Amino acid sequence: MIPPIRIGIGGWTYEPWRGTFYPEKLPAKRELEHASRAVTASEVNGTFSSSFKPATFANWRDTAPDGFVLALKASRYCVSRKALGEAAESVQRFVGQGIVELGDKLGPIMWQLPATKKFDAGEIAAFLALLPKAQDGVALRHAIQVRHATFAVPEFVALCRAAGVAIVHGDSAVYPALADVSGDLVYARLENAREEEPTGYDAGELDRWADVARSWAVGESPAGLPYVADPAPVRPRDVFVFFINGAKVRAPHGAMALIERMGR
Repeated sequence: MIPPIRIGIGGWTYEPWRGTFYPEKLPAKRELEHASRAVTASEVNGTFSSSFKPATFANWRDTAPDGFVLALKASRYCVSRKALGEAAESVQRFVGQGIVELGDKLGPIMWQLPATKKFDAGEIAAFLALLPKAQDGVALRHAIQVRHATFAVPEFVALCRAAGVAIVHGDSAVYPALADVSGDLVYARLENAREEEPTGYDAGELDRWADVARSWAVGESPAGLPYVADPAPVRPRDVFVFFINGAKVRAPHGAMALIERMGR
């Protein structure tokens, strides 16, 4: 059976979505309810800059429908530091704040490194070793986004595969991309939307991303993407695709258009 392909947006609070994605008079407290029924996942960006109480995660869990998943962007205190290997306390504080209240709606934790962070094998190995496999009996899954060209080496891919951590594929006009598959999931961020396109990406591009997502789900390494290492073993993997950044106002429409192509 092909694992789920979840497609979504970054967060659910964005004023320009009012009147374009949300009804004009929708109460703000109902935005997650609305968004979680239009797309199948969301990357929570608020967890990057703030911590939340367990009750907040429980409320998100109860608001979203079955099958919806929330990926969490890890705290800046974990990743915005000179020595990543010294982040143990911050990592534990992040995973221990109550994220397990999301239950089966807890998706991957996305660790986004600063664009200035260069690859250092020892530092990255030490950081990956800090990422816990579970918290309070709940399994955790991790993805790491790097944005410096020095990471485009087989050694980085090997470290992520050994740690079981997914490498985020960012489709970006600004940062170099890596598409090497690692871990038990594939995590893609489509960051190159254009405002002149009603869905951010045009129909041909969305058709291509639909094909790519299907290939990822069955365990393939799709042709035409940037790789630096040998392909990963072919086995089914969960897939997460987020329309985020770029022309953010178009993100919900891009996600919904891709969901339609996947035959939701």
